[in-house]
Amino acid sequence: MGKLFVVPTPVGNLEDITLRALNVLKECDVILAEDTRTSGVLMKHFGIETHMQSYHKFNEHKTTARMVDRMKAGEIIALISDAGTPSISDPGYMIVRDCISEGVEVECLPGATAFVPALVESGLPNDRFCFEGFLPQKKGRQTRLKQLSEETRTMIFYESPYRVVKTLSQLAENMGNERQASVSREISKLYAETVRGTLEELTNHFTENEPRGEFVIVVKGRD
Repeated sequence: MGKLFVVPTPVGNLEDITLRALNVLKECDVILAEDTRTSGVLMKHFGIETHMQSYHKFNEHKTTARMVDRMKAGEIIALISDAGTPSISDPGYMIVRDCISEGVEVECLPGATAFVPALVESGLPNDRFCFEGFLPQKKGRQTRLKQLSEETRTMIFYESPYRVVKTLSQLAENMGNERQASVSREISKLYAETVRGTLEELTNHFTENEPRGEFVIVVKGRD
């Protein structure tokens, strides 16, 4: 029987990868990568020559069963995403679920994920928090925002640069302009930045300063 390793990869600085992750990627039989071109940069940087195969949200349904069969036959497979920990707002849940149901061992290595640094750097309460990932883009968005307006834990959201101002303004509409929040972008990269303030202040900041990079929004829970 083989095994599935879920391997976190850097969200920014390539040096954030762990020594164990490098060893797993070098020694496994195949690497399932969300985008082989993106991951190819990482592999080339560290001299990893293991064969990569695409595994993303558009093909995971038809690919998963075949990969599970290969692990049942004895292969060791590593799953990576473009950045961070697979299955956290990235493909991964399906193959982990099916491995477990088929008796294939699964091990997720500890490592990079974007929301933990953003939460810690926010300065907001982090003893209790909820990870919301990406809000629904259309259907159910307003319903979810209304529900979250009652949330007392610190809330964490992922957002693209194209929707970050819209999301901040909608959070302000539902939670109040004065609600404290923090926005981190380009975590662990050269132009990493964390901006803190009220939702109104943050909305104004990113209206005046063009949003660039990937964003993590952290919002204080209701008092």
